[in-house]
Amino acid sequence: MQEIVQNLSNMTEEAAASPWQRAGSIIRSYIQLTKPRIIVLLLISTAAAMALAGGGDVDPVLFLATLAGGALAAGSANAINCFYDRDIDSIMVRTQKRPIPSGQIRPRDALLFAIVLGVASFGLLTWMANLLAALLAMAGIGCYVVVYTHWLKRHSPHNIVIGGAAGAIPPLVGWAAVTGTLDWPAWALFWIIFLWTPPHFWALALMIRDDYASVGVPMLPVVSGDEATAKQILGYSIALVPLTLALAWPLGETGWLYGAIALILGGILVQKSWQLLALPSDRAVARDLFKYSIGYLMLLCAGAVLAGLPVTHSLQLALFDQVQSLWLAIAA
Repeated sequence: MQEIVQNLSNMTEEAAASPWQRAGSIIRSYIQLTKPRIIVLLLISTAAAMALAGGGDVDPVLFLATLAGGALAAGSANAINCFYDRDIDSIMVRTQKRPIPSGQIRPRDALLFAIVLGVASFGLLTWMANLLAALLAMAGIGCYVVVYTHWLKRHSPHNIVIGGAAGAIPPLVGWAAVTGTLDWPAWALFWIIFLWTPPHFWALALMIRDDYASVGVPMLPVVSGDEATAKQILGYSIALVPLTLALAWPLGETGWLYGAIALILGGILVQKSWQLLALPSDRAVARDLFKYSIGYLMLLCAGAVLAGLPVTHSLQLALFDQVQSLWLAIAA
């Protein structure tokens, strides 16, 4: 009944709007269906992988095409997620205004839109990059839709751990687009995103645990409680720090500059996770960690890109030579 009333209200508002306003509203609804904020984070990791793979020198056309293909793939996966979760989205306070539960887009149209985006992504990546990149993007869609949304989300408190692999695939897509292969640094980026996902998402789950409980989704805070979730967050945060350093040592993709950035950012992440463990039921502390985790990933990727630039490599080598000469002069 509530959905019928909402649909009638939307129809009344649309009838009173001008054609341009209605068109703009429809476009905004379809964009919202793709969850653009999530896409931005995925594209940042894709861009970082491409920059590292190309040594800071990537063909701009390939770069933009890969990001576009990745955005289409992520949008497709997110739209299918909205289609599949429309029953619980209509109940949860955080998601009631999404396009499908609010009646702005019909479920069938959302699914067709998602399919079109997925096909377009595969075609674009195959044409402008290579088949490996395109297949990886499709694997990301499959992992997010089948493994996370369908299989794990409503059945396991560890849903985000295993399902988080979907969000870790974009760096593989970016690396494959540039090199046509998957080397060790690409897998290091994959595991970095994989370990980053639980602290990021569980911090959000702590903030809205009541929402998840109301629809029977067994997120870790709902099943195991706030303190157990905070312990898991701290554990993953601690494990993440040495993994981020692997890009500098032993893989050698970046230098000491990135290593310093990763260490500082990781230290702050661990500190905030520790604060959450001390106050696991404090929603403000969980929100602070959630917001920082977003900035953490952005800055970490930016640091990797900066450190991977040829000019940065040259400056680091020159500085190292100067320090070494100074040390030898003192030792003499």
